[in-house]
Amino acid sequence: KIRDILAKNEPTLSFEVFPPKTEDKYESVEMAASEIAKLNPAFMSVTYGAGGGTSQYTVDIAASLKAKGVTPLAHLTCVSSTREKVHSVLEQLKAEGIENVLALRGDIPKDGKVENDYRYASELIAEIKASGDFCIGAACYPEGHVESVNKTEDIQHLKEKVEAGCDFITAQMFFDNNTLYNFLYRIREKDIKVPVVAGIMPITNAAQAARSIQMSGCYIPARFKALVDRFGDNPAAMKQAGIAYATDQIIDLIANGVNAIHVYSMNKPDVAATNVLNFKEFAEKYPGHAVKNISQVIAELRM
Repeated sequence: KIRDILAKNEPTLSFEVFPPKTEDKYESVEMAASEIAKLNPAFMSVTYGAGGGTSQYTVDIAASLKAKGVTPLAHLTCVSSTREKVHSVLEQLKAEGIENVLALRGDIPKDGKVENDYRYASELIAEIKASGDFCIGAACYPEGHVESVNKTEDIQHLKEKVEAGCDFITAQMFFDNNTLYNFLYRIREKDIKVPVVAGIMPITNAAQAARSIQMSGCYIPARFKALVDRFGDNPAAMKQAGIAYATDQIIDLIANGVNAIHVYSMNKPDVAATNVLNFKEFAEKYPGHAVKNISQVIAELRM
């Protein structure tokens, strides 16, 4: 179970993959997931497509990863799911021996059609908790969920998820590490003590940057804006610069005691592999992670 992996409090890298929207794309996605699995991550999460065939693909890909010896984390959303559908998926996960579930409300569909069995992720978490011996993860939003009135309300909803039974929380992507550090301080003040997994997305092209910013509402530091402005028109340079920026974030997080890193690698094995290589170089060079000058570390890794 992922809670046991995180309890060791050792630096870990994990990755997210997402299932195809259509059956004809399944083989290519499964192949990409298999390539990322070869990197031996601490675990891999598989996103969930509510209300359609992709929800079955979530279970299929998670089962495939488990067969390859990788711990899978299956996403499960409830905004477009009936209670019957949720329990059907949980039974499928049990049948495949998948013990880890990331419980999410999910995004409101574009057509506005939602089910009424669950209103919040905390209700889904309580349902999963009562349905078997699952390790349950939940999402957190260092900058506040876009639908929350304010950050105080958002942290209160997070506390409700923890009280409902979630074992760890995974942060939405952010591009300024101080955002996460401030968030960690605020939630500890509210006695939220479950492990926090930092979500990092390497931005490898300008279109992805624009889309990610629009969807997440993340604060974008001037340093990141300058990177996109400088390299956005050069795909190869933008990819290299985006991975380097993510590497800087990861090194800084580990140096400051945030050991669990979850990379939103967008089904790209090469992006995942580069992050693993940089991570290993850092771990080998600084096994104790007692780093005082992070800029020097980054400079040395790039020499």
